[in-house]
Amino acid sequence: MAGSEVIEVEHKYSPSESDALPQLGAIQGVARVGQPVTEQLDAVYFDTEALALAARRITLRRRSGGPDAGWHLKLPVTAGERREIGEPLGGDQDAVPELLRQLVLVHTRSQILVPVARVKTNRSSTPLYAADGAVLAQFSDDHVEAQSLLAPAAPSRWREWEIELADGPRQLLQDADALLAAEGVPVSSLPSKLARALGSTYPGDPEAAPKPSRHGPASDVALSYMFQQAGALKFHDPGVRVDAPDAVHQLRVSARRLRSALATFRKLTDGTTAKFLRAELQWLAGTVGQARDTEVIRARLKDMLDAEPQELLIGPVAQQVEEHLGTIQQQGRAAGLAALDSDRYFRLLDSLDAFLAAPPLSASAQNEALRTVGRLVSGERKRLNAAVRAVDSATGRGPQDVALHEVRKSAKRLRYAAEAASPIFGKQATALARAAEGIQEILGDFQDSVVTRQTLLTLAAESAANGGNGFSYGRLHALEQLRGDQARARFYDMWQQSRPKPLNWK
Repeated sequence: MAGSEVIEVEHKYSPSESDALPQLGAIQGVARVGQPVTEQLDAVYFDTEALALAARRITLRRRSGGPDAGWHLKLPVTAGERREIGEPLGGDQDAVPELLRQLVLVHTRSQILVPVARVKTNRSSTPLYAADGAVLAQFSDDHVEAQSLLAPAAPSRWREWEIELADGPRQLLQDADALLAAEGVPVSSLPSKLARALGSTYPGDPEAAPKPSRHGPASDVALSYMFQQAGALKFHDPGVRVDAPDAVHQLRVSARRLRSALATFRKLTDGTTAKFLRAELQWLAGTVGQARDTEVIRARLKDMLDAEPQELLIGPVAQQVEEHLGTIQQQGRAAGLAALDSDRYFRLLDSLDAFLAAPPLSASAQNEALRTVGRLVSGERKRLNAAVRAVDSATGRGPQDVALHEVRKSAKRLRYAAEAASPIFGKQATALARAAEGIQEILGDFQDSVVTRQTLLTLAAESAANGGNGFSYGRLHALEQLRGDQARARFYDMWQQSRPKPLNWK
């Protein structure tokens, strides 16, 4: 990823204009207080007109002055901790750097980023040193003037203190809190200067996920799980855009978990809305995941080729595999990125947000969670048992391969249903999810074998069409078929010895 990136850990305080500076040397671990340096900072904050970023406690600004002048995107991690990504100032003051724009697109969607506030700060910055000379933290005494750019309003002015960690421990901030509280200076009630600049237009706290309980409504179980997965999907979206490791896989898993929850708990919600969301999530997972599927097969074949004796590789087999799958993977990534930039994706996100903000619940959603969720998870277990029986009735390798793929999908749905139920069923649900995951993983290896064999057949046909020798592809196909048969046998052994046990809700 281009641009600088740091984790910012700081506490803010609200002194009065007349408050004397605190005795910083009294903070535990501070051996020496450095000389203050005065800075003039001028920041313009960007957001959508509806404040989509502020609603998620994200800030995006262009700041001049000071040693870190530039564009700064701050993403919340935990209370008092933010991930800060920086980009150079650039020439156009209103042109948000493309990297930063991409990183917030999952929240801004089709809305335009515009200036929403301007904050000017007269800052006196003082370093706090450890005995070995390391900078523990920076203390800032800020005199601030802020102006909202969304609506006509008089500028607001205030004084603010910040202590931002450098090489110091987090306990330093706790000690600073205690010192300043003893002097009558409270921790700031607002998370940022932007919040104070926007005043009453600053959005309230984000909608919180419901907390499931055994005797509470069944819908709380489903919605809590869906809140988690919607958050995970949005968290991994930026990583997909910048090609971060494993981001595609994690985004797709989040989409599949959401889709699975909508299926398992479909009786608790409006069927039309759930059906629409399931279809769109299937599209998203399928489109964004194309490159990931190819990546898995590519790595699988590379491992096989590396293990082969060189005399058994007739012709440029490795090169042909790389060229063939490299092209498909590149095309898949392009399709996935196009999907993430599409209006269809943004409408899906809008619909998902609306669903969670005002869930279209059915009458049965208010039924007791323990019994209702227990029955719904039991239904997924029965679905898995039926899928296994269908394998036994299938004849021929091809139909059995398809039937085993259905078993894998059923196991995955049972796993996700058990995960959702874990807040009220505890270890029972965790064990059930683990058993289903074991089946999913074995049959995932089996399905990868099926797809790899199909890829080898395609490569062999292409090689033959160009006058090449198909010996190596045939050998690899046979090895892969053996690997698939071994995975099939492992599944039957697991099914006989440790099939998923039902939940007990009675």
